[in-house]
Amino acid sequence: MALPKPNRLRKRQDFSTIYRSGLRRSTAHLTLRALRRTNPHPSVAGDDQACGDQAIELDYSRSTQLCPTQLGISVSQKVSKRAVVRNLIKRRLRVAFFSLLPQMSSGWQIVIVVKPGAAECDYGQFLQELRQLLINAEVMNGS
Repeated sequence: MALPKPNRLRKRQDFSTIYRSGLRRSTAHLTLRALRRTNPHPSVAGDDQACGDQAIELDYSRSTQLCPTQLGISVSQKVSKRAVVRNLIKRRLRVAFFSLLPQMSSGWQIVIVVKPGAAECDYGQFLQELRQLLINAEVMNGS
């Protein structure tokens, strides 16, 4: 199950911006960096405002189409020297993120950094830690 293209974070510049000015939350195996996105197309949505509650109240369907929550995953060789293991971790995190996506608010750019020692984690642990990180960062409602 692949993550939809609008929900993927791919550009190095986006990663750098999130690292520089985003908020940070950590658990035992994951670190979350999150940044609230601004509207990339201000002329379509009206004026130049963040894709926050105001834009959602004005036109929910348009704001969610313009500002989907995006995810980037970083797994260094410190986690595992084997690419097979690193790719397995990325796949598990993508599926966990995809299952939590409907509960999340739109307009966020998120980078998940995997810490060394996460190679022993299974999908359930990743889902639990990711959910806790998103709640702590107020990207997802805690209920």
